[in-house]
Amino acid sequence: MSLLSVRGLTAFYGDSQALFGIDMEIAAGETVAIIGSNGAGKSTFLRSICGLLAPPADSIHLNGRPIAGLPANQIARAGIALVPEGRRLFPSLSVEENIGLGGYGGRSGPWTLKRVYDMFPDLYIRRSHAATKLSGGQQQMVAIGRALMANPDLLLCDEISLGLAPRVVKDIYRSIDSIIGEGTSVVVVEQDIAQALRVADRFYCFQEGRVSLGGRPGEVSMATISGAYFGV
Repeated sequence: MSLLSVRGLTAFYGDSQALFGIDMEIAAGETVAIIGSNGAGKSTFLRSICGLLAPPADSIHLNGRPIAGLPANQIARAGIALVPEGRRLFPSLSVEENIGLGGYGGRSGPWTLKRVYDMFPDLYIRRSHAATKLSGGQQQMVAIGRALMANPDLLLCDEISLGLAPRVVKDIYRSIDSIIGEGTSVVVVEQDIAQALRVADRFYCFQEGRVSLGGRPGEVSMATISGAYFGV
């Protein structure tokens, strides 16, 4: 049984259709990259999985259980956590308060506040600071730590390298390697093809709301991937 099974997923913003019949399987412990240009539907796909959009009934199953149409808080308690594009931290809360919000669902697992600080020691030093006063890379660490506090079975990471310096991106992806090492399934949405493929067991390329290509890194040529990415 797949951890996550998606069948015929569509999504709309008003009258505008953003996803067209997406099919996807993610196994327990697997890392999947979703690549594609701006507007390809990558973030819309994650929002649909998390319950932030209303997907068709029976189009999404987690551990064999239908979750399409459930409220976002119930989906989080079922085992899915999102690191959103732009981080979406609470400016009125400290670093520690922002991280702690991720644990409100009470799921048991390996991730605690101490484990988050062990992974990101800079956050421990700045734990009483306002989260939005930190550097972009540190804010991304807070967003990842908040998601980990939910002890998810599936972690969804939306453009976590966006706007960050290459050295900071390397540090962020080092933490993703550690998360993967814990056995957590991870979906990484990225425009950076090389970065995404480096951590992925499999990838899907989105183009105009459809899957244009799927496969395993190393088994598909970069020329083929680029063609699917740009639709040529």
